Amino acid sequence: MATDAGTPPLRCLVTGATGYIGGRLVPELLAAGHRVRCLARTPGKLRDHPWAADAETVRGDVLDAGSLRPALAGVDVAYYLVHSLGTGRDFEETDRRAARLFAAAAREAGVGRIVYMGGLTPAGVPERELSPHLRSRAEVGRILLDCGVPTAVLRAAVVIGSGSASFEMLRHLTERLPVMVTPSWLRTPVQPVAVRDVLRYLRECARLPATVSRTFDIGGPDVLTYRGMMRRYALVAGLRRRVVVPVPVLTPALSSHWIGLVTPVPAAIARPLAESLRHEVVCREHDIARWIPDPPEGLTGFDRAVELALRRIRQADVATRWSGASVPGAPSDPLPTDPDWAGGSLYTDRREQVVDASPEALWRVIEGIGGEHGWYSSPLAWSVRGRLDRLLGGVGLHRGRRDARRLRAGDSLDFWRVEEIERGRLLRLRAEMRLPGLAWLELTAGRDEAGRTVYRQRALFHPHGLAGHAYWWAVAPFHALVFGGMARNIAAAAREERSRG
Repeated sequence: MATDAGTPPLRCLVTGATGYIGGRLVPELLAAGHRVRCLARTPGKLRDHPWAADAETVRGDVLDAGSLRPALAGVDVAYYLVHSLGTGRDFEETDRRAARLFAAAAREAGVGRIVYMGGLTPAGVPERELSPHLRSRAEVGRILLDCGVPTAVLRAAVVIGSGSASFEMLRHLTERLPVMVTPSWLRTPVQPVAVRDVLRYLRECARLPATVSRTFDIGGPDVLTYRGMMRRYALVAGLRRRVVVPVPVLTPALSSHWIGLVTPVPAAIARPLAESLRHEVVCREHDIARWIPDPPEGLTGFDRAVELALRRIRQADVATRWSGASVPGAPSDPLPTDPDWAGGSLYTDRREQVVDASPEALWRVIEGIGGEHGWYSSPLAWSVRGRLDRLLGGVGLHRGRRDARRLRAGDSLDFWRVEEIERGRLLRLRAEMRLPGLAWLELTAGRDEAGRTVYRQRALFHPHGLAGHAYWWAVAPFHALVFGGMARNIAAAAREERSRG
Protein backbone atom coordinates (compact mmCIF):
# COMPACT_ATOMS: atom_id res chain seq x y z
CA MET A 1 0.00 0.00 0.00
CA ALA A 2 1.51 3.33 -0.96
CA THR A 3 1.29 6.49 1.08
CA ASP A 4 -1.41 9.02 0.22
CA ALA A 5 -0.74 11.38 -2.66
CA GLY A 6 1.25 14.39 -1.53
CA THR A 7 2.48 12.73 1.70
CA PRO A 8 6.05 11.56 1.28
CA PRO A 9 7.11 8.40 3.13
CA LEU A 10 8.57 8.82 6.58
CA ARG A 11 11.75 7.34 7.96
CA CYS A 12 10.69 5.33 11.02
CA LEU A 13 12.96 3.82 13.66
CA VAL A 14 11.49 0.84 15.51
CA THR A 15 13.06 -0.26 18.77
CA GLY A 16 11.96 -3.61 20.13
CA ALA A 17 11.55 -5.13 16.66
CA THR A 18 12.44 -8.55 18.07
CA GLY A 19 9.53 -8.25 20.48
CA TYR A 20 5.83 -8.97 20.17
CA ILE A 21 4.47 -5.55 19.13
CA GLY A 22 7.58 -4.27 17.36
CA GLY A 23 7.87 -7.36 15.16
CA ARG A 24 4.29 -6.83 13.96
CA LEU A 25 4.55 -3.07 13.57
CA VAL A 26 7.43 -3.16 11.08
CA PRO A 27 5.42 -4.82 8.25
CA GLU A 28 2.51 -2.46 9.00
CA LEU A 29 4.76 0.57 8.49
CA LEU A 30 6.29 -0.91 5.35
CA ALA A 31 2.85 -1.61 3.92
CA ALA A 32 1.95 2.03 4.57
CA GLY A 33 4.86 3.06 2.37
CA HIS A 34 7.25 4.20 5.09
CA ARG A 35 10.96 3.44 5.26
CA VAL A 36 11.84 1.43 8.35
CA ARG A 37 15.03 1.09 10.34
CA CYS A 38 15.16 -1.43 13.19
CA LEU A 39 17.42 -1.07 16.22
CA ALA A 40 18.45 -4.44 17.65
CA ARG A 41 21.14 -5.67 19.99
CA THR A 42 21.39 -8.82 17.87
CA PRO A 43 20.45 -7.96 14.27
CA GLY A 44 20.72 -11.60 13.23
CA LYS A 45 17.47 -12.34 15.06
CA LEU A 46 15.58 -10.31 12.46
CA ARG A 47 17.12 -11.73 9.31
CA ASP A 48 14.56 -14.53 8.79
CA HIS A 49 11.46 -12.35 9.18
CA PRO A 50 9.45 -12.09 5.94
CA TRP A 51 9.99 -8.32 5.88
CA ALA A 52 13.74 -8.37 6.66
CA ALA A 53 14.87 -7.54 3.11
CA ASP A 54 12.64 -4.46 3.02
CA ALA A 55 13.82 -2.91 6.28
CA GLU A 56 17.18 -1.61 7.43
CA THR A 57 18.61 -3.15 10.59
CA VAL A 58 21.28 -1.51 12.75
CA ARG A 59 23.04 -2.85 15.81
CA GLY A 60 22.43 -0.89 18.97
CA ASP A 61 20.98 -0.69 22.45
CA VAL A 62 18.78 1.93 24.11
CA LEU A 63 21.23 1.85 27.04
CA ASP A 64 24.14 2.75 24.75
CA ALA A 65 24.04 6.44 23.80
CA GLY A 66 26.80 5.93 21.24
CA SER A 67 24.69 3.47 19.25
CA LEU A 68 21.57 5.65 19.43
CA ARG A 69 23.06 8.62 17.59
CA PRO A 70 23.61 6.90 14.22
CA ALA A 71 20.38 4.90 14.60
CA LEU A 72 18.31 8.09 15.01
CA ALA A 73 20.07 10.06 12.28
CA GLY A 74 17.57 11.23 9.65
CA VAL A 75 14.61 9.65 11.47
CA ASP A 76 11.18 11.29 11.33
CA VAL A 77 9.34 9.01 13.77
CA ALA A 78 10.92 6.94 16.53
CA TYR A 79 8.92 4.09 18.08
CA TYR A 80 9.95 3.28 21.63
CA LEU A 81 8.72 -0.27 22.26
CA VAL A 82 11.20 -1.60 24.79
CA HIS A 83 10.98 -2.23 28.51
CA SER A 84 12.76 -4.20 31.20
CA LEU A 85 9.81 -6.32 32.31
CA GLY A 86 11.04 -9.28 34.34
CA THR A 87 14.69 -8.20 34.60
CA GLY A 88 14.74 -8.10 38.38
CA ARG A 89 14.41 -5.57 41.17
CA ASP A 90 16.31 -2.82 39.38
CA PHE A 91 14.12 -2.80 36.28
CA GLU A 92 12.59 0.60 37.12
CA GLU A 93 16.01 2.24 37.21
CA THR A 94 16.98 0.46 33.97
CA ASP A 95 13.83 1.71 32.23
CA ARG A 96 14.37 5.22 33.59
CA ARG A 97 17.95 5.39 32.34
CA ALA A 98 17.09 3.94 28.93
CA ALA A 99 14.22 6.40 28.42
CA ARG A 100 16.39 9.38 29.34
CA LEU A 101 19.15 8.31 26.97
CA PHE A 102 16.68 7.72 24.14
CA ALA A 103 14.84 10.99 24.73
CA ALA A 104 18.08 13.00 24.73
CA ALA A 105 19.37 11.26 21.60
CA ALA A 106 16.04 11.80 19.78
CA ARG A 107 16.06 15.50 20.65
CA GLU A 108 19.67 15.95 19.52
CA ALA A 109 18.96 14.08 16.25
CA GLY A 110 16.00 16.33 15.43
CA VAL A 111 13.47 13.49 15.41
CA GLY A 112 10.00 14.77 14.52
CA ARG A 113 7.98 12.46 16.78
CA ILE A 114 8.29 9.73 19.39
CA VAL A 115 5.57 7.07 19.75
CA TYR A 116 5.57 5.01 22.94
CA MET A 117 3.43 2.03 23.95
CA GLY A 118 2.75 2.13 27.69
CA GLY A 119 0.29 0.67 30.16
CA LEU A 120 -3.16 1.90 31.13
CA THR A 121 -3.14 3.21 34.70
CA PRO A 122 -6.21 3.23 36.99
CA ALA A 123 -8.03 6.46 37.72
CA GLY A 124 -7.69 7.98 41.18
CA VAL A 125 -4.90 5.68 42.36
CA PRO A 126 -1.74 7.44 43.60
CA GLU A 127 1.29 6.46 41.59
CA ARG A 128 3.05 5.10 44.68
CA GLU A 129 0.27 2.50 45.00
CA LEU A 130 0.60 1.26 41.42
CA SER A 131 2.41 -1.95 40.59
CA PRO A 132 6.10 -1.37 39.86
CA HIS A 133 5.41 -2.38 36.25
CA LEU A 134 2.68 0.23 35.70
CA ARG A 135 4.57 2.84 37.71
CA SER A 136 7.62 2.39 35.50
CA ARG A 137 5.57 2.54 32.30
CA ALA A 138 3.99 5.81 33.47
CA GLU A 139 7.39 7.29 34.35
CA VAL A 140 8.86 6.37 30.96
CA GLY A 141 5.92 8.08 29.28
CA ARG A 142 6.55 11.28 31.28
CA ILE A 143 10.25 11.26 30.46
CA LEU A 144 9.52 11.04 26.75
CA LEU A 145 6.77 13.67 26.88
CA ASP A 146 9.08 16.10 28.69
CA CYS A 147 12.02 15.74 26.29
CA GLY A 148 10.93 18.44 23.85
CA VAL A 149 10.09 16.06 20.98
CA PRO A 150 6.35 15.73 20.15
CA THR A 151 5.36 12.43 21.72
CA ALA A 152 2.31 10.16 21.59
CA VAL A 153 2.00 7.82 24.56
CA LEU A 154 -0.53 5.05 23.93
CA ARG A 155 -1.77 3.39 27.11
CA ALA A 156 -3.36 -0.05 26.81
CA ALA A 157 -4.49 -2.70 29.29
CA VAL A 158 -4.73 -6.34 28.16
CA VAL A 159 -3.72 -6.88 24.53
CA ILE A 160 -5.59 -9.75 22.86
CA GLY A 161 -3.75 -11.35 19.98
CA SER A 162 -2.11 -14.65 19.07
CA GLY A 163 1.17 -14.93 20.92
CA SER A 164 0.78 -12.02 23.36
CA ALA A 165 1.72 -12.75 26.98
CA SER A 166 -1.70 -11.58 28.19
CA PHE A 167 -3.51 -13.78 25.69
CA GLU A 168 -1.32 -16.83 26.40
CA MET A 169 -2.02 -16.40 30.10
CA LEU A 170 -5.77 -16.15 29.49
CA ARG A 171 -5.81 -19.03 27.01
CA HIS A 172 -3.91 -21.54 29.10
CA LEU A 173 -5.66 -20.70 32.36
CA THR A 174 -9.04 -21.19 30.70
CA GLU A 175 -8.20 -24.29 28.65
CA ARG A 176 -6.30 -26.20 31.31
CA LEU A 177 -8.47 -25.52 34.37
CA PRO A 178 -12.22 -26.17 33.99
CA VAL A 179 -12.60 -25.43 37.71
CA MET A 180 -10.40 -22.73 39.21
CA VAL A 181 -9.76 -21.36 42.67
CA THR A 182 -8.51 -17.94 41.68
CA PRO A 183 -7.28 -14.64 43.12
CA SER A 184 -9.71 -11.82 43.81
CA TRP A 185 -8.27 -9.66 41.02
CA LEU A 186 -10.30 -11.72 38.57
CA ARG A 187 -13.22 -9.48 39.57
CA THR A 188 -11.40 -6.31 38.45
CA PRO A 189 -12.89 -4.52 35.40
CA VAL A 190 -10.54 -4.51 32.41
CA GLN A 191 -10.83 -2.98 28.94
CA PRO A 192 -8.98 -5.32 26.57
CA VAL A 193 -7.86 -4.23 23.12
CA ALA A 194 -7.20 -6.31 20.00
CA VAL A 195 -3.64 -6.31 18.74
CA ARG A 196 -4.88 -5.29 15.27
CA ASP A 197 -6.30 -2.07 16.75
CA VAL A 198 -3.08 -1.42 18.69
CA LEU A 199 -1.06 -1.73 15.48
CA ARG A 200 -3.43 0.56 13.60
CA TYR A 201 -3.06 3.24 16.25
CA LEU A 202 0.72 2.89 16.31
CA ARG A 203 0.96 3.07 12.52
CA GLU A 204 -1.31 6.10 12.21
CA CYS A 205 0.44 7.98 15.03
CA ALA A 206 3.30 8.56 12.60
CA ARG A 207 1.12 11.20 10.88
CA LEU A 208 -0.09 13.07 13.97
CA PRO A 209 0.37 16.85 13.78
CA ALA A 210 3.47 18.19 15.53
CA THR A 211 1.18 20.11 17.92
CA VAL A 212 -0.11 16.86 19.42
CA SER A 213 2.02 15.68 22.33
CA ARG A 214 0.09 13.79 25.00
CA THR A 215 -1.13 10.46 26.32
CA PHE A 216 -4.01 8.52 24.77
CA ASP A 217 -6.00 5.71 26.36
CA ILE A 218 -6.71 2.95 23.87
CA GLY A 219 -9.07 0.03 24.37
CA GLY A 220 -11.66 -2.09 22.65
CA PRO A 221 -15.45 -1.71 22.86
CA ASP A 222 -15.86 -4.19 25.76
CA VAL A 223 -15.27 -3.74 29.47
CA LEU A 224 -15.06 -7.09 31.25
CA THR A 225 -13.71 -8.60 34.43
CA TYR A 226 -10.89 -11.08 33.99
CA ARG A 227 -13.33 -13.78 35.05
CA GLY A 228 -15.69 -12.56 32.34
CA MET A 229 -12.90 -12.77 29.78
CA MET A 230 -12.20 -16.36 30.80
CA ARG A 231 -15.84 -17.31 30.42
CA ARG A 232 -16.15 -15.52 27.07
CA TYR A 233 -12.94 -17.17 25.88
CA ALA A 234 -14.36 -20.60 26.78
CA LEU A 235 -17.52 -19.83 24.80
CA VAL A 236 -15.60 -18.70 21.68
CA ALA A 237 -13.20 -21.66 21.93
CA GLY A 238 -16.05 -24.16 22.24
CA LEU A 239 -15.13 -25.23 25.79
CA ARG A 240 -17.49 -26.16 28.57
CA ARG A 241 -18.46 -23.38 30.95
CA ARG A 242 -15.65 -22.69 33.42
CA VAL A 243 -16.37 -22.56 37.15
CA VAL A 244 -14.37 -19.75 38.76
CA VAL A 245 -14.16 -19.45 42.55
CA PRO A 246 -12.26 -16.31 43.61
CA VAL A 247 -10.41 -16.34 46.95
CA PRO A 248 -8.78 -13.33 48.64
CA VAL A 249 -5.60 -15.04 49.85
CA LEU A 250 -3.72 -15.29 46.55
CA THR A 251 -1.38 -12.31 46.45
CA PRO A 252 0.20 -11.19 43.15
CA ALA A 253 3.38 -13.01 44.16
CA LEU A 254 1.52 -16.27 44.82
CA SER A 255 -0.62 -15.71 41.74
CA SER A 256 2.48 -15.38 39.57
CA HIS A 257 3.79 -18.77 40.69
CA TRP A 258 0.34 -20.30 40.15
CA ILE A 259 0.22 -18.80 36.64
CA GLY A 260 3.76 -20.05 36.01
CA LEU A 261 2.75 -23.61 36.79
CA VAL A 262 -0.31 -23.59 34.53
CA THR A 263 0.75 -21.38 31.61
CA PRO A 264 3.89 -20.87 29.48
CA VAL A 265 4.36 -17.41 31.02
CA PRO A 266 7.13 -17.54 33.66
CA ALA A 267 6.60 -16.03 37.09
CA ALA A 268 8.95 -13.11 36.36
CA ILE A 269 6.57 -11.91 33.64
CA ALA A 270 3.33 -13.18 35.16
CA ARG A 271 3.81 -11.21 38.37
CA PRO A 272 3.76 -7.71 36.82
CA LEU A 273 0.81 -8.74 34.65
CA ALA A 274 -1.11 -9.92 37.73
CA GLU A 275 -0.10 -6.87 39.77
CA SER A 276 -1.39 -4.61 37.01
CA LEU A 277 -4.86 -6.11 37.45
CA ARG A 278 -5.25 -5.19 41.13
CA HIS A 279 -6.98 -1.95 40.13
CA GLU A 280 -9.61 -1.16 37.52
CA VAL A 281 -7.94 -0.48 34.16
CA VAL A 282 -10.56 1.13 31.94
CA CYS A 283 -10.09 3.93 29.41
CA ARG A 284 -11.00 7.38 30.73
CA GLU A 285 -11.12 9.00 27.30
CA HIS A 286 -11.21 8.16 23.62
CA ASP A 287 -9.65 11.38 22.36
CA ILE A 288 -7.45 9.57 19.89
CA ALA A 289 -10.51 9.23 17.63
CA ARG A 290 -10.21 12.97 16.84
CA TRP A 291 -7.03 12.24 14.89
CA ILE A 292 -7.35 8.50 14.20
CA PRO A 293 -11.06 7.74 13.66
CA ASP A 294 -12.45 4.31 14.45
CA PRO A 295 -12.66 2.04 11.39
CA PRO A 296 -16.05 1.92 9.61
CA GLU A 297 -16.79 -1.49 11.10
CA GLY A 298 -15.85 -0.27 14.58
CA LEU A 299 -13.13 -1.37 16.98
CA THR A 300 -12.57 -5.09 17.35
CA GLY A 301 -14.66 -6.66 20.11
CA PHE A 302 -13.28 -9.17 22.59
CA ASP A 303 -14.99 -12.21 21.07
CA ARG A 304 -13.79 -11.32 17.58
CA ALA A 305 -10.24 -10.70 18.83
CA VAL A 306 -10.19 -14.14 20.49
CA GLU A 307 -11.61 -15.77 17.35
CA LEU A 308 -8.91 -14.20 15.18
CA ALA A 309 -6.15 -15.16 17.62
CA LEU A 310 -7.29 -18.78 17.82
CA ARG A 311 -7.50 -18.97 14.03
CA ARG A 312 -3.89 -17.81 13.76
CA ILE A 313 -2.79 -20.39 16.30
CA ARG A 314 -4.65 -23.24 14.61
CA GLN A 315 -3.22 -22.25 11.22
CA ALA A 316 0.31 -22.02 12.69
CA ASP A 317 0.43 -18.44 11.44
CA VAL A 318 1.62 -16.60 14.54
CA ALA A 319 3.88 -13.78 13.36
CA THR A 320 5.41 -12.94 16.75
CA ARG A 321 5.13 -14.22 20.32
CA TRP A 322 5.74 -12.71 23.74
CA SER A 323 8.77 -15.01 24.07
CA GLY A 324 10.38 -13.64 20.91
CA ALA A 325 12.41 -11.13 22.88
CA SER A 326 15.40 -12.56 24.71
CA VAL A 327 14.90 -13.51 28.30
CA PRO A 328 16.45 -10.82 30.51
CA GLY A 329 19.86 -11.92 31.71
CA ALA A 330 20.20 -14.61 29.04
CA PRO A 331 23.76 -15.07 27.80
CA SER A 332 24.86 -13.09 24.80
CA ASP A 333 28.52 -14.06 24.67
CA PRO A 334 29.94 -15.43 21.40
CA LEU A 335 29.92 -19.16 20.87
CA PRO A 336 33.21 -20.82 21.84
CA THR A 337 34.45 -22.59 18.72
CA ASP A 338 36.94 -25.06 20.22
CA PRO A 339 38.43 -26.21 23.54
CA ASP A 340 41.23 -23.64 23.18
CA TRP A 341 38.66 -20.86 23.45
CA ALA A 342 40.15 -17.93 25.35
CA GLY A 343 37.07 -17.70 27.55
CA GLY A 344 38.34 -20.51 29.83
CA SER A 345 37.07 -24.01 30.57
CA LEU A 346 34.75 -25.58 28.07
CA TYR A 347 33.01 -28.92 28.46
CA THR A 348 31.81 -30.71 25.32
CA ASP A 349 29.61 -33.72 24.67
CA ARG A 350 29.78 -34.97 21.05
CA ARG A 351 27.53 -37.56 19.44
CA GLU A 352 27.38 -38.86 15.87
CA GLN A 353 24.99 -41.22 14.08
CA VAL A 354 24.98 -42.58 10.54
CA VAL A 355 21.39 -42.22 9.32
CA ASP A 356 19.67 -44.42 6.79
CA ALA A 357 17.80 -41.48 5.26
CA SER A 358 18.50 -38.44 3.16
CA PRO A 359 19.95 -35.26 4.71
CA GLU A 360 16.65 -33.58 3.80
CA ALA A 361 14.63 -36.10 5.85
CA LEU A 362 17.06 -35.71 8.74
CA TRP A 363 16.80 -31.93 8.58
CA ARG A 364 13.01 -32.03 8.77
CA VAL A 365 13.33 -33.90 12.07
CA ILE A 366 15.96 -31.48 13.37
CA GLU A 367 13.97 -28.38 12.48
CA GLY A 368 10.83 -29.87 14.04
CA ILE A 369 12.44 -30.57 17.41
CA GLY A 370 10.96 -29.34 20.68
CA GLY A 371 7.44 -28.18 21.44
CA GLU A 372 4.90 -30.94 20.81
CA HIS A 373 7.53 -33.17 19.17
CA GLY A 374 9.69 -33.20 22.29
CA TRP A 375 13.44 -33.75 22.48
CA TYR A 376 13.67 -37.39 21.38
CA SER A 377 15.13 -38.64 24.64
CA SER A 378 14.04 -39.38 28.20
CA PRO A 379 10.85 -37.28 28.41
CA LEU A 380 11.00 -37.65 32.20
CA ALA A 381 14.50 -36.15 32.42
CA TRP A 382 13.55 -33.19 30.20
CA SER A 383 10.33 -32.69 32.16
CA VAL A 384 12.17 -32.70 35.49
CA ARG A 385 14.73 -30.22 34.15
CA GLY A 386 11.94 -27.97 32.89
CA ARG A 387 10.09 -28.08 36.21
CA LEU A 388 13.28 -27.33 38.10
CA ASP A 389 13.91 -24.35 35.86
CA ARG A 390 10.42 -22.98 36.58
CA LEU A 391 10.98 -23.40 40.33
CA LEU A 392 14.20 -21.37 39.98
CA GLY A 393 12.31 -18.60 38.17
CA GLY A 394 13.30 -19.65 34.64
CA VAL A 395 11.18 -20.13 31.53
CA GLY A 396 10.88 -23.93 31.75
CA LEU A 397 9.69 -26.07 28.85
CA HIS A 398 6.26 -24.48 28.41
CA ARG A 399 7.19 -21.81 25.85
CA GLY A 400 7.02 -24.35 23.03
CA ARG A 401 7.46 -23.12 19.46
CA ARG A 402 6.13 -20.27 17.36
CA ASP A 403 5.67 -22.58 14.35
CA ALA A 404 5.44 -26.37 14.44
CA ARG A 405 7.55 -26.87 11.30
CA ARG A 406 9.76 -23.86 10.64
CA LEU A 407 12.27 -22.08 12.84
CA ARG A 408 14.00 -18.76 12.36
CA ALA A 409 16.90 -17.06 14.10
CA GLY A 410 15.76 -15.58 17.40
CA ASP A 411 12.81 -17.96 17.92
CA SER A 412 12.28 -19.27 21.44
CA LEU A 413 12.21 -23.07 21.59
CA ASP A 414 11.16 -24.32 25.02
CA PHE A 415 14.05 -23.20 27.25
CA TRP A 416 16.39 -22.65 24.31
CA ARG A 417 16.65 -19.87 21.74
CA VAL A 418 17.61 -20.31 18.09
CA GLU A 419 20.95 -18.57 17.83
CA GLU A 420 21.83 -19.75 14.33
CA ILE A 421 20.09 -21.70 11.62
CA GLU A 422 21.52 -22.69 8.25
CA ARG A 423 18.47 -24.34 6.75
CA GLY A 424 19.21 -27.90 5.69
CA ARG A 425 22.46 -28.09 7.66
CA LEU A 426 22.82 -26.48 11.10
CA LEU A 427 20.64 -25.61 14.08
CA ARG A 428 22.41 -23.95 17.00
CA LEU A 429 20.51 -23.34 20.21
CA ARG A 430 21.54 -21.20 23.16
CA ALA A 431 20.24 -22.17 26.60
CA GLU A 432 17.96 -19.75 28.44
CA MET A 433 17.29 -21.99 31.44
CA ARG A 434 18.82 -21.12 34.81
CA LEU A 435 22.40 -22.41 34.71
CA PRO A 436 25.70 -21.64 36.44
CA GLY A 437 27.28 -21.00 33.04
CA LEU A 438 26.63 -20.68 29.32
CA ALA A 439 25.32 -23.60 27.25
CA TRP A 440 24.74 -24.35 23.58
CA LEU A 441 23.37 -27.31 21.64
CA GLU A 442 24.26 -27.83 17.97
CA LEU A 443 22.44 -30.24 15.65
CA THR A 444 23.74 -30.77 12.11
CA ALA A 445 22.78 -32.80 9.06
CA GLY A 446 25.37 -33.67 6.41
CA ARG A 447 27.27 -36.42 4.62
CA ASP A 448 30.53 -38.16 5.43
CA GLU A 449 33.35 -38.98 2.98
CA ALA A 450 31.54 -42.16 1.96
CA GLY A 451 28.44 -40.17 1.01
CA ARG A 452 26.37 -41.46 3.92
CA THR A 453 23.97 -39.17 5.79
CA VAL A 454 25.40 -38.27 9.19
CA TYR A 455 23.76 -36.63 12.18
CA ARG A 456 26.19 -34.74 14.42
CA GLN A 457 25.31 -33.33 17.82
CA ARG A 458 27.43 -31.16 20.08
CA ALA A 459 26.55 -29.85 23.55
CA LEU A 460 28.86 -27.18 24.97
CA PHE A 461 29.00 -25.75 28.47
CA HIS A 462 31.16 -22.90 29.74
CA PRO A 463 31.00 -23.02 33.56
CA HIS A 464 30.86 -19.94 35.76
CA GLY A 465 32.89 -20.55 38.89
CA LEU A 466 32.99 -23.63 41.04
CA ALA A 467 29.21 -24.02 40.87
CA GLY A 468 29.44 -24.37 37.10
CA HIS A 469 32.06 -27.11 37.26
CA ALA A 470 30.09 -28.93 39.96
CA TYR A 471 26.93 -28.71 37.85
CA TRP A 472 28.60 -30.29 34.80
CA TRP A 473 30.02 -33.23 36.73
CA ALA A 474 26.75 -33.73 38.59
CA VAL A 475 24.77 -34.15 35.34
CA ALA A 476 27.53 -35.90 33.35
CA PRO A 477 26.35 -39.42 34.36
CA PHE A 478 23.01 -38.68 32.65
CA HIS A 479 24.51 -37.55 29.34
CA ALA A 480 24.48 -41.03 27.82
CA LEU A 481 20.77 -41.25 28.58
CA VAL A 482 19.84 -37.72 27.50
CA PHE A 483 22.27 -36.79 24.72
CA GLY A 484 23.05 -40.32 23.55
CA GLY A 485 19.38 -41.25 23.44
CA MET A 486 18.63 -38.01 21.64
CA ALA A 487 21.09 -38.77 18.84
CA ARG A 488 19.79 -42.33 18.38
CA ASN A 489 16.15 -41.32 18.41
CA ILE A 490 16.62 -38.44 15.98
CA ALA A 491 18.31 -40.86 13.58
CA ALA A 492 15.40 -43.29 14.00
CA ALA A 493 12.87 -40.50 13.44
CA ALA A 494 14.67 -39.52 10.24
CA ARG A 495 14.34 -43.08 8.96
CA GLU A 496 10.61 -42.95 9.69
CA GLU A 497 10.42 -39.57 7.95
CA ARG A 498 12.06 -41.14 4.88
CA SER A 499 9.54 -43.98 4.80
CA ARG A 500 6.64 -41.49 5.04
CA GLY A 501 8.16 -39.36 2.28
